[in-house]
Amino acid sequence: MDLVITSLGVVSPFGVGRAAWDAALADPAKATEAAIRTTSEVLDNEALPGARTAECWGFDPTEHLGKRGHRTFDRLTKFLIAAAKTALIDAGLKDGEGAFREGAPGPDRVGICSATAYGSLDAITELNLVAELEDPRFINPSRFPNTVVNAAAGYVSIWEDLRAPNTTVVDGNCGALDAILVAATHLDVGRADGFLVGGGEVVSEPLYRALARLGVVGPEGKGAVMGEGAAYLYLERRAGAEARGASVLGVITGYGTAFAPPESEALLVHGSADAVERACRDALAEAGLEPSDVDVVATAGSGVALIDTAEGEGLRAVFGEATPLATPKALHGETFGASGAFGLAAGLSWMNGAPVAPLLQGEAPSSVRTVLVSTIGYYGNASAVVLQAP
Repeated sequence: MDLVITSLGVVSPFGVGRAAWDAALADPAKATEAAIRTTSEVLDNEALPGARTAECWGFDPTEHLGKRGHRTFDRLTKFLIAAAKTALIDAGLKDGEGAFREGAPGPDRVGICSATAYGSLDAITELNLVAELEDPRFINPSRFPNTVVNAAAGYVSIWEDLRAPNTTVVDGNCGALDAILVAATHLDVGRADGFLVGGGEVVSEPLYRALARLGVVGPEGKGAVMGEGAAYLYLERRAGAEARGASVLGVITGYGTAFAPPESEALLVHGSADAVERACRDALAEAGLEPSDVDVVATAGSGVALIDTAEGEGLRAVFGEATPLATPKALHGETFGASGAFGLAAGLSWMNGAPVAPLLQGEAPSSVRTVLVSTIGYYGNASAVVLQAP
């Protein structure tokens, strides 16, 4: 695999755009303080006291989408459109007015490979409450499409006029990395010249309550911090990027994925060290690298003890005790299906000089050229991607 990254569009607790992201990661302690709070803009603070979230604080869609045309969009759709818009401009495909630039791939040659794990749950809950507490007749038909999990990415393609293949991957926390394989497959057969690859997730009360019962999220020390946002990277073949004079931010050289079922079907949250190990080894093999060639691993560590322990065992089986293991989710929260894209975004910042932090083991390298991004799902799945400096 040899895909180059030529842009990053991101909506996060730190703001919108690559500049806001890089500025936040330049000061990890300050970034954590800004992102993670216990007074939510989305959750019922009285009903869920002490709930920790990392929300896109103060996000105003009119600043990025204008004042018209998005009244019926859900929160996820607005995040994805804002991330896509900034990624397309950052890649040099579009100008500030939203028009495709001359010499860049046109609408028919740009697609989307997006991921989300729970993205439409808040919209489903909203319409369900209207039906139960009032009457199905009062459901707003213009908001019904938000209940379909791939609708958000569909709205992105409509809003930004992207006509190449549009796919949504839904397989839990590994989704954004697995979307890279989908994009590579489409590129191999010539269905597009480039893809926006990544995903998004939103904080919602039904999701928080469900995951709190499973012990995945909770107050301090009792699980992960629920995060939200969207991140898209523009991926294309090296030859195409060179032909249009694009700046290359990073290169994806290896991908691996694996699955190991739980011992019992009754286990709703299950992490597999074996799957993590196999995914990492496959990604390194495709990249033609040894574990010692990796400068740092961007782990999926989030505070869920069962999952973090499984991932740690799998990573140490590959990398031993010396390779630095970093936990970017400590800065911006658990973003589930989008977490792989945020891991890649962290890797790009580290390669650009941002400090590698927080660390689970090892010492921060003086410079970063090779990053392995690890994701682990709650169902026994794991995926890994090797990111290298251009």
